[in-house]
Amino acid sequence: MSHLQLVSNASPPSEPPRATALTSLSDDALLDAYSQAVTSAAERVSPAVVNIEVYHSNPKGVRHPHTPPETRGNGPGFVITPDGYVLTNSHVVHAATRIEVTLPDGRHFTAELVGDDPDTDLAVVRINAPTRLIAAVLGDSATVRVGQLAIAIGNPYGFQYTVTAGVVSALGRSLRSQSGRLIDNVLQTDAALNPGNSGGPLVNSRGEVIGVNTAVILPAQGICFATAINTAKFVAATLIKDGRMTRSYIGIAGQNVPLHRRLVRFHHLSIETGVLIMSLEPNSPAQRAGLSEGDVIIEFDAEPIMGIDELHKRLTGDRIGVSATLTVLRGTEKRYVTIIPEPSKAQPA
Repeated sequence: MSHLQLVSNASPPSEPPRATALTSLSDDALLDAYSQAVTSAAERVSPAVVNIEVYHSNPKGVRHPHTPPETRGNGPGFVITPDGYVLTNSHVVHAATRIEVTLPDGRHFTAELVGDDPDTDLAVVRINAPTRLIAAVLGDSATVRVGQLAIAIGNPYGFQYTVTAGVVSALGRSLRSQSGRLIDNVLQTDAALNPGNSGGPLVNSRGEVIGVNTAVILPAQGICFATAINTAKFVAATLIKDGRMTRSYIGIAGQNVPLHRRLVRFHHLSIETGVLIMSLEPNSPAQRAGLSEGDVIIEFDAEPIMGIDELHKRLTGDRIGVSATLTVLRGTEKRYVTIIPEPSKAQPA
């Protein structure tokens, strides 16, 4: 019995506290790393984030005697070129009679509307600053992964420069814009967004913009959306060049999907993703061409279609009324479908 007691007393009593201390140190290091990532990302993009104030005139005929001649709203945006182009949401500046931009250093400028695209809820305004501005670094939304850090910056309820953090919750969502058209390939995040965040940047841990904050679902919590930056880059470039977006349309709602490896090898495809047709508009070019729900679009006039962004890029204004060939996978079979795009009706692609 005494021997057993001696063995028992010889066991080191300090082991459990040592493990607890190591765990505590590890947790502290992880929290510090997370905090540093959020802080660094916010500091990198903050010089490019601006406040946009918009004014709308109230028509005299419908004004109450005590109604002011104009109403005011505001939202964030961010500088995308050093010469003063600013990206924001369409619904922030749409139909505004006057737009003013305030930079992070307090400088105030009158802005002009360069172009407005309600179909993707994106708009570009420009200010004439006497010096070159600090522009945000635009990332690549095609590399975004579910679970990665996402940081949103905006002016919710007028509280200037508010930073919230979360993760990318899902990819490839579809969101209906105010014009009625589906915005495809939308990022979902749980980084808290509120009225006043729309038009601000959603950035990754490196401070690169991966999306333009667009919408929240109320009264849900933690379900927020941002237009993918690859879509935004294409729209912004077109607005800067032409002042407007001209589109053709075929009448589908789709989402990006991976292709089975066996199909890729069997059909000798150069891509590994395509556009899955989720639904078709009645009496649309897609329906008349014989497309079906479940078809996967992989080519447009022999050009690979890896995702909805590529399909949108092909559906430009000069495609209206011009016959095109879609290559689709229906089950395991490859089919070729002739389709004639029509003028955009502010509906799905």
